[in-house]
Amino acid sequence: MQKRKLGNSGLEVSALGFGCMGLNFLDGKGMAKKEAVTLLQQAVERGITFFDTAEAYGPYTNEEIVGEALKPYRKQVVIATKFGCKEARPALGLDSRPETIRAVTEASLKRLKTDYIDLLYQHRVDPNVPIEEVAGTVKDLIQEGKVKYFGLSEAGAGTIRKAHSVQPVSALQSEYSLFWREPEDEIIPVLEELGIGFVPFSPLGKGFLTGAITAKLDDADRRNILPRFTEENIKANRVLVDVLAEIAGQKNITAGQLALAWLLARKPWIVPIPGTTKLHRLEENIGSTDLVLSADELAFIDEKVSGITLIGDRYPRFLEEQIDK
Repeated sequence: MQKRKLGNSGLEVSALGFGCMGLNFLDGKGMAKKEAVTLLQQAVERGITFFDTAEAYGPYTNEEIVGEALKPYRKQVVIATKFGCKEARPALGLDSRPETIRAVTEASLKRLKTDYIDLLYQHRVDPNVPIEEVAGTVKDLIQEGKVKYFGLSEAGAGTIRKAHSVQPVSALQSEYSLFWREPEDEIIPVLEELGIGFVPFSPLGKGFLTGAITAKLDDADRRNILPRFTEENIKANRVLVDVLAEIAGQKNITAGQLALAWLLARKPWIVPIPGTTKLHRLEENIGSTDLVLSADELAFIDEKVSGITLIGDRYPRFLEEQIDK
């Protein structure tokens, strides 16, 4: 698989990463640990080198799966994890105090079965701790060899600038897809200016852009708390999927592959991290890296989707309040 560099940091990863959260933290069912380990190893064998986890996924158990799966490949892969949620539970609030960052890092190292974390993100910006203090703590961890690169997640432009002035930010991880394009307004220009890579999570709109979601979700599905995934809004927003499916059909690819290829074509320093629990979906996602969309094709896609108004907020209020503006 092709490689990409996340901005000017020198951190090189596969053009497509693997978002591990859904292995045991999304649809309410999760995979058996052995099956999840096997899937991650199959991803490595197919060229993926970039894996994203967090202590909050599970909590804790997702890092354990990633650690076991990637231990045989440790020098071949880049592992990203995160700190910043109180007691590793986002619903309890945020905690990025320096002592918490250090404690979380030590615990993550053990669960990941490694002596260094390639990319350590602040999961959400903590308004009670100056971002300069957070960046300084991670800078110390980098100097100690426990962390290699510093990242932010869902951070606003001002926060990115302040953090970057203390410790260079290698990557920003935020939601970005044809289902959520807000980063185009302020964030992407700032990243380009500062030489920071962009790692879009939910690049397939939490599965919506694949066309697989057509009706009410199972009761155990964690996406049920998201306003965009009410039964009514799923039905209303299907118009976007229908347009993508029509364009994809003309190219003999899937709507999901088109959505990923669109992201990859936006900037050479964008690395999406779709997640899956199925091998055939993994292979479908990887197929998107061979697709090259021309400027005319990108303009055509934008023209077709520009008039579509999507219905429903991205997050419920308690999660939206954790997003840095």
